[in-house]
Amino acid sequence: MRASTFPTLSDRQACGHRPASWLDRTLAVLADVRPGEGLTAVLMLANIFLLLVCYSIIKTVREPLILLGGGAEVRSYAAAGQALLLMGFVPLYSWVASKARRMTLVVGATLSFLLCIELFAAAVSAKVPYVGVAFFIWVGIFNISLVAQFWSFANDVYSKDSGSRLFPLIVIGMTAGAPIGSFVAGRLFGLGLSPQTILQLSAALLSVSALLYVAINRREATQAATATTQEALPGPSGFALVLSNPYLRLIAALIVLLNVVNTTGEYLVARLLSDQVHDLAALNPLFDKQAYIGAFTGQYQFLVGVTALVLQAVVTSRLIRHRGLAGVLLALPLIALGGYAIVAAGVGFSVVRWVKTVENAADYSIMNTARQMLWLPTTREEKYKAKQAIDTFFVRGGDLLSAAAVYAGTQVLHLTVAQFAIGNLAMTGLWLAIALRILRPEGTSRLASRPWAAAVALLALICLPLQAPAKTVTTRPGYLAARSVYTTVQPRSVGAPNPASETAVDA
Repeated sequence: MRASTFPTLSDRQACGHRPASWLDRTLAVLADVRPGEGLTAVLMLANIFLLLVCYSIIKTVREPLILLGGGAEVRSYAAAGQALLLMGFVPLYSWVASKARRMTLVVGATLSFLLCIELFAAAVSAKVPYVGVAFFIWVGIFNISLVAQFWSFANDVYSKDSGSRLFPLIVIGMTAGAPIGSFVAGRLFGLGLSPQTILQLSAALLSVSALLYVAINRREATQAATATTQEALPGPSGFALVLSNPYLRLIAALIVLLNVVNTTGEYLVARLLSDQVHDLAALNPLFDKQAYIGAFTGQYQFLVGVTALVLQAVVTSRLIRHRGLAGVLLALPLIALGGYAIVAAGVGFSVVRWVKTVENAADYSIMNTARQMLWLPTTREEKYKAKQAIDTFFVRGGDLLSAAAVYAGTQVLHLTVAQFAIGNLAMTGLWLAIALRILRPEGTSRLASRPWAAAVALLALICLPLQAPAKTVTTRPGYLAARSVYTTVQPRSVGAPNPASETAVDA
């Protein structure tokens, strides 16, 4: 079959397929949806959309609770606590998966989190001490665990072929859910609703998600190849599965490096934004720092969200159609290589923010789809247990490594922004090498040397001639010159950064 066009309806009917419904034909504009697949794909899209709206509402609620109940320093300590708690959560989830059937596991975990929401709402209403800290740590597990479970379920429902075709469509719901949820939560706070009341909306959305799981399972149960797709998953824990399987170890390493590069890049944006605000305040004593940062952040997140949605709806499925998994898996590291090479050249803040806008948008759309496709050829046990381990603990591990790198770079090595970018280039070179090993495991040694050679050559070209310019980035005269054009734009016209990553994936 030619890879340049989607199969037409006549092609499918000629191959003996039933006629496509109006829903199938409509969705075929966005992805290669075949007859009979449209309804399930829409239900899956709706489910991940509701999960992301639910999480975005909860994430908005957590900020005033943690900041007013502990402060920014406690927030940082709580983020580290999430990674420690995940070391216990992953084995617990694996143990439950070993005992429970598929729907008992999926719906049971969803309802357990719903119960936690109600308990936290009651604790907030009762003004229980340190509830904001406990809630912050819980949210860090809630968001990545439920999203990971959804994609475990999706990988279980779809075959490798159908998943490759339909995941780009389903991820549209994930890409759209986050900004809409944040917008809704902001409006609810603006109307004066209390945090505990807003949490009830997230609980209602999670209830609908549980019902959608049941509906999808019933619809697809008759199409399952064997009854084993409903059975429990006895065997090793998620951590043991990852450590014993070379393919899963590569996925874990890729996820860690992805988060190190992305989180460090977010630090560069925050650092340059802080310097920008400091310089503008020095020129104008009446300058409103909080309003400027808020305007920048809001617009930056909006631009990232819109760009990611466009990429997911228009580019991702066609990239898979033409280049397969390699097209979506290599896109982000190649974008990061080019972007951080530009940052390492000593460009100003106005360029860095656009570099990160493109990187984050590609992460939340193209790379997000690639991450889910990596699990299509794995076993059911790996889809549920190992995926929880990688999408929770290893994601947070990447964030912690980035925090350690930022601390060492600022407090010990005193690196400039350009020098941090060079470090990100090295990490991206390793990330690209691992991606190539995943794609071509039979040619591991030969393929691994090529990106390393390219990365070393690129670093040599950058490091030698750019040592002096890199220092000028943080000097006051150089920085004022660098932002002279930028400051001609009013704060409301500036764009701003996004989250999982969050993952993507956020704390």
